[in-house]
Amino acid sequence: MSAKIRKLTVWVEETHSEMGCDIAPPTRKAVAAAVIENPFAGRYADDLSELMEIGAELGGLLGGKCVDALGIEPVATESYGKAAMVGENGELEHAAAILHPKLGAPLRQAVEKGAALVPSSKKMGGPGQALDVPLGHKDAAYVRSHFDGIEVRLNDAPRANEILIAVAVTDSGRPLPRVGGLAHHEAEGKDGLR
Repeated sequence: MSAKIRKLTVWVEETHSEMGCDIAPPTRKAVAAAVIENPFAGRYADDLSELMEIGAELGGLLGGKCVDALGIEPVATESYGKAAMVGENGELEHAAAILHPKLGAPLRQAVEKGAALVPSSKKMGGPGQALDVPLGHKDAAYVRSHFDGIEVRLNDAPRANEILIAVAVTDSGRPLPRVGGLAHHEAEGKDGLR
């Protein structure tokens, strides 16, 4: 692996109750995050292909860790998302290079299929700052019940010369969805929209 990983974290969030209503089965979100050295920290470079390759490595690694944490078969995943935060010696384009050109395909392999675009966010920040990972249905962007997100926060990352990368995967939508739209069981996943 070309990524110089300092730390990997994985956790699952389960919601069992909302507004006094039981959620059965509970909605679950898994997040896997990596803290890596930024090979371009403190300097400008035209060619960011090294970060693109790191993105390809991390897409499968972090996506697989999420699926494992949920204890499900990859096909049972319902939504996904990705995000990155660069430390102060990096630039937003470093986060974009990791997230966009190559991270998606290995993530889709880890969750089986994934016809829809992977929602993403990127920002600059420092240790302890929150990184929001947006979520959307993996096969049909019009499934409103799966428009969601989860926050990632590590007390010691990203440091100035690091990048924090997070992938989130769910086995459900939001608790108690009721804003209409295409339902999960109606999604065909052919065009990434419906």
